[in-house]
Amino acid sequence: MAKRRPTPLRTSEQDVAASKRAPQTPQTQSPAFRLAFADDDFLTSEDTRGIRFQLEYQKTEQRLHEHGINSTVVLFGGARIPEPGKPAWAAKNETQKKNLELASRYYDEARRFAQLAAMTSNSLDDKEFVVVTGGGPGVMEAGNRGAADLGAQSIGLNIVLPHEQAPNLFVTPELSFNFHYFATRKIHFLLRAKVVAIFPGGFGTLDEFFETLTLIQTGRMERIPLLLFGAEFWGKVINFEALAEAGTIAPSDPDLFTLVDTAQQGWDVVRAFYELPDLGPPPGWK
Repeated sequence: MAKRRPTPLRTSEQDVAASKRAPQTPQTQSPAFRLAFADDDFLTSEDTRGIRFQLEYQKTEQRLHEHGINSTVVLFGGARIPEPGKPAWAAKNETQKKNLELASRYYDEARRFAQLAAMTSNSLDDKEFVVVTGGGPGVMEAGNRGAADLGAQSIGLNIVLPHEQAPNLFVTPELSFNFHYFATRKIHFLLRAKVVAIFPGGFGTLDEFFETLTLIQTGRMERIPLLLFGAEFWGKVINFEALAEAGTIAPSDPDLFTLVDTAQQGWDVVRAFYELPDLGPPPGWK
């Protein structure tokens, strides 16, 4: 975190340390005696929920500001999609195993797409088009990995889940965050987003896609490249034509996103939208 400015007043850290050295008496051992900002029971109480929202927003905002990150490229997609050649660890039956292994190509496309973003980010002092993911496995890992391939920093916005989850090892450690509130996490996904790329996934991915799409459709968010990777997958999962025929969306609403199948196709859309230079393929591309 940023260094504290010099002040003649005592700091909160000094008083936290001093309060721990207080004599052990019934009064000092009472929860009432704890400094409010150092009292976990108070900070996690129902009455301070609003404060926790603010803290989750502020901590991440402050750290991103300190790193000078102005804009991001967001990658959403399935945590269960394995790296090519690796077992489909989340498969519950043979059909799922087969399909998840076939979907592993999206791991590669997400990694390549992140590499293309990282090339542009590197050319802009790692301040613009910085890759951000949910910080977990699958497509998220591929995104952070693609940035790491080119030595670029990337962000991971993890969330505490009932089952074990740790940030993937490709997230920049100083930009590896953890959230309790989905709502605060979603703010940070889109607050700096210049691109949102959606790869095949489950409920979480659908939620993130439709939330972004709704914000753009309603004018609550500026129009940005919103990319759906995998035309065949999305054509099976969502019947946009049926929604338009039913009148529940406008006939032009599907134009708010672009279906693509490869990283290069996706980045070509981004380059055209922002008039970015063609930096060529990342090193090592065949």
